[in-house]
Amino acid sequence: RKTASGQRFNPEAMTMAHKTLPFGTQVRVTNLKNQRSVVLRVNDRGPTQADRIGDVSQAAARRLGMLRAGVIDARIEVLAPAKR
Repeated sequence: RKTASGQRFNPEAMTMAHKTLPFGTQVRVTNLKNQRSVVLRVNDRGPTQADRIGDVSQAAARRLGMLRAGVIDARIEVLAPAKR
């Protein structure tokens, strides 16, 4: 299936969905429980739940140590804006 940006969804890519950040924005997501962090690229929109700010790919979830939990408290830092 395709993401909102038009790219093919790849669960092994280091990507995430965010409600408002422009596609292509580079962000660092840090799991506040274990301090693991990953750098991801926004390529989709979501999540639809009002109390959540992003969805990460399966590869990112694995590196963040959140596969079992599914939902974590996290910090998101914008590292580089989307390239035009």
